[in-house]
Amino acid sequence: MQLFDAHFHIIDHHFALIANQSYLPEEFTVDDYLNRVKPLSIIGGAVVSGSFQAFDQTYLVHALRRLGPYFVGVTQLPATSNNEEIIQLNKQGIRGIRFNIKRGGSETISHLKDMAYRIYDLAQWHVELYVDSSDLSELTEVIFRLPAVSIDHLGLTKKGLPYLFKLVEKGVKVKASGFGRVDFEVIDVLKKVAAINPDALMFGTDLPSTRAPEPFNNTDIVLILDSFDESMAKKILMTNALDFYKLEIKEVS
Repeated sequence: MQLFDAHFHIIDHHFALIANQSYLPEEFTVDDYLNRVKPLSIIGGAVVSGSFQAFDQTYLVHALRRLGPYFVGVTQLPATSNNEEIIQLNKQGIRGIRFNIKRGGSETISHLKDMAYRIYDLAQWHVELYVDSSDLSELTEVIFRLPAVSIDHLGLTKKGLPYLFKLVEKGVKVKASGFGRVDFEVIDVLKKVAAINPDALMFGTDLPSTRAPEPFNNTDIVLILDSFDESMAKKILMTNALDFYKLEIKEVS
């Protein structure tokens, strides 16, 4: 089955990195990524800016040029970014912004609402949140009102799952990624989210799995294929993300 990788990182040491909590990742270039996923039938994906990349756009634009038209970017932007900058980034393949609440490196959460509406009105972009779901209780009412949102890595913690499920009921998307980062039984949560909203889950490798206790393994995909029927597996592994990122990809037989 063909896959869309809705969450991975490119780390190119030719571009500036900023230590986050004293952490700097090892290099993971476009070539490294393509070699790693060669056996996986990946036809497109979303490059997501990490905390250590802050507001740098140059690495992301460069990566998207290398990867091709079926790959998009999710960046981090300061609230001071003007409309023309956003429009130009949209032309270069950026499709959303990330608020890294867990680790920092992005704009502060106080700007979430205003920025979410501005980028949606300008370019139909969405917001992606890297947040421990146990912190969602304070954000739920704000998130309910945003035009388009996704939550990274299944929300990370068991404690916050009730808040995550409530958001899924309201149309919030969830990255089926970072299985080695969570403290619960992955398949149980995947099935619960899919039952609430079959359009919610979007698979991502999370490569190169920076700071993850357990990195991505190809068996993460097998888990999805073995746990859902073909129609639902296809939604999780490809079509839900294509719809969210507004991409049309002709499947290769």
